[in-house]
Amino acid sequence: MNNDDILQNLKDAGCDLKIAGNIISLIKTGDKAPALNLIAKHRKQLLESLYENQKKIDCLDFLIFNLKQETNFIKN
Repeated sequence: MNNDDILQNLKDAGCDLKIAGNIISLIKTGDKAPALNLIAKHRKQLLESLYENQKKIDCLDFLIFNLKQETNFIKN
């Protein structure tokens, strides 16, 4: 991958330009291990956000289910 491809990938993944620049600089100098650590850190943050949002969605699904059950009970 060239630097433009890497930058675009990092931007698409939600990395800010400072972090993306750091990663690209590390890759250019051959320091791939620290670059991979920064990428893994960002990935972990994205997963944590995903889990938090999944919990919120589950709460809303539970509320929707219960409200529908109550509505069906009242109609019968």
